[in-house]
Amino acid sequence: QNGVMSGLMQMLLLKVSAHITEQLGMAPGGEFREAFKEASKVPFCKFHLGDRPIPVTFKRAIAALSFWQKVKLAWGLCFLSDPISKDDVEKCKQKDLLEQMMAEMIGEFPDLHRTIVSERDIYLTYMLKQAAKQIELPRASENEPRKYIPAVVVGVVGMGHVPGIEKNWNSDLKIQEIMSVPPPSASSKIFKFVLKATVFGLLGYGCYRIGHRTVQFVLSMPATQSYLQRLTEMPQQ
Repeated sequence: QNGVMSGLMQMLLLKVSAHITEQLGMAPGGEFREAFKEASKVPFCKFHLGDRPIPVTFKRAIAALSFWQKVKLAWGLCFLSDPISKDDVEKCKQKDLLEQMMAEMIGEFPDLHRTIVSERDIYLTYMLKQAAKQIELPRASENEPRKYIPAVVVGVVGMGHVPGIEKNWNSDLKIQEIMSVPPPSASSKIFKFVLKATVFGLLGYGCYRIGHRTVQFVLSMPATQSYLQRLTEMPQQ
């Protein structure tokens, strides 16, 4: 439904998620599940998933990468086997180390960082600002002056997004551009065509080989040879 490259990337990221779960004994995203649990304890609390939809992020991320960057990223995700401990996770909470990791990601995959981190910083900031708007109190009549109370908002985000949210908070944000999905590039179309042609070609060749061997096997059977011999003798009789 989301395209070949997007589907393959989602499969690889699920593999990464499974690797983290296996190493740590807990699945990524636990902070959001905990937030949902705590929100259910607060009367009249509204719980809102404020991140950009995953298909949009995936498609924009994949469109931003060149063919070789896609291959390099997929190769790295396929052979991800580095051990991860809870101490490593605690170290990532240190601001200096986190900034170093983000800088490394920017250096290796700048376009990927832009779509997965920077654009989502803008989206998360926009959604938090929408949630933080003042709430208008109900009025007894049209002549009564409008009264507002501040909204109480608790935002649960990954640590890597905090600096971006702080940076964008006082900006006039527009999210239309980062919600659009760019059309597939020429290289993506060519890759998709080559991939489909290869798959169908291999399937066709496999069917041909299986059919050829099946026909040879059936023809070599004594019962088949006897029947064919009788067919060839019928016109002579």
